[in-house]
Amino acid sequence: MRILILGAGKMGSFFVDLLSFDHETAVYEVDVRKLRFMYNTQRFTSLQEVEAFKPELVINAVTLNHTIDVFEAITPYLPKDCILSDIASVKTNLKEYYDRCGFRYVSTHPMFGPTFANLGQLSNENAIIISEGDYMGRIFFKDIYSRLGLNICEYTFTQHDEVVAYSLSIPFISTFVFSAVMKHQEAPGTTFKRHLAIAKGVLSEDGNLLREILFNPRTPAEMDKIQNELRNLTKIIADKDEKALGAYIERISKNIL
Repeated sequence: MRILILGAGKMGSFFVDLLSFDHETAVYEVDVRKLRFMYNTQRFTSLQEVEAFKPELVINAVTLNHTIDVFEAITPYLPKDCILSDIASVKTNLKEYYDRCGFRYVSTHPMFGPTFANLGQLSNENAIIISEGDYMGRIFFKDIYSRLGLNICEYTFTQHDEVVAYSLSIPFISTFVFSAVMKHQEAPGTTFKRHLAIAKGVLSEDGNLLREILFNPRTPAEMDKIQNELRNLTKIIADKDEKALGAYIERISKNIL
């Protein structure tokens, strides 16, 4: 299959490495400096090169705030039977775009990134495939993700954004709050060091990814939950209410264990 990857960032590079030995691949990237370390693939910087390549599948790996713009720029140069795909972490407005674009499409979300995931060993990681869209496109990504050993879940566009708001927004927000109040310690404890390592990892993520997750329209509702829990815990601590603290710990332990 002829596969065009849009964007030569971390995830674009990942898909080139993943697919280039079994498929004819090409990368389209306007910043030529990012193409320096792309191997075993064609490297495009013009839309005319894309047109001549005649891709059968396009994987859009640019940042979310550019995803639709890049699709709109490139679709006039694609064959009409080409399948569009994205790996966006937030799917807001993508369903509406796909419905009007006139192309077949498939949407997925690899729930891992270069910061924490071992890209050579992904058997403990997850991927989401949107249940809406082209059947053959979904089969293609299901096969790719299965060969990586990923746990695969299928959700609608709406269900996906609800899951992401919970599973990514809460850890990111908690990390931001920890980082905001943190003071460097001369002799940090084990728990502190683990939290610090997580914070360093999250804050080293691409700023566009952080923005995508935090600006998910469903994130404010998750923040409200965090603020309510902080208010409850603050009252228990201020009152030194041992009975309430015991009940609180018992309740939250059931969520974790």
